[in-house]
Amino acid sequence: MHFGPEEVHGERDRVRGRAGEIVPIINDTRDALGELFGTEVGSVSPERYRAEVDTVFADGDRAVNVAALAGLLRELDVEGDYPGFVVDELLGRQLAATIAGEQPLALLAEATFHFADVHTHGDERVDAAGRDDLDAALAAGFQTRLPGWTWRDGESPFAVEPTRE
Repeated sequence: MHFGPEEVHGERDRVRGRAGEIVPIINDTRDALGELFGTEVGSVSPERYRAEVDTVFADGDRAVNVAALAGLLRELDVEGDYPGFVVDELLGRQLAATIAGEQPLALLAEATFHFADVHTHGDERVDAAGRDDLDAALAAGFQTRLPGWTWRDGESPFAVEPTRE
C-alpha cells in the first residue's frame, strides 16, 4: 500500500461520498446514546458531514493517517472473520480517535466506535471484515467531533485562568 497526496485526495473523496451510508449511522448512534444518557443530541446532515470531512482532510498530518487507516480497513478481510477480529477492531478504534481529534474526544470516539459497530457488524452491505468497522469508525469519529452534545456547548467549567506573575 502506498499513500501520497493523490491517494489521500482520493480517500477524502471516498469518505465524503459515503455520506448516505455514514450519516444514518451517526444519527442512529446519537439517538441511542442520547436515550441512554437522558439527553437530546443534535442530528447531523449530509452537508455537515461532508464539510467536516473536508476539515479533517485539510490537516495534512491527520489526513494521511485517516486515509491510510481507512484504506487498510477497506481492504482488510480475514478468512472466517473471527481470527481478524482484533486487527479490524484496533484499526477501527484508531481511525475513530484520529478523526475525533485530541483528548478527551479521541477516547470518546474509541468507546463510541464499539457502540456504533453494533449497528454495522455483519451488515449485508459490506463484503469484507474491515468494511463494517470502517463505517463504524467513520460514524464514531465524526459524530464525536461534530457539535450537538450539550456538554460541549460553551466553555468548560473546569478551565483554570492562567496566573499572571
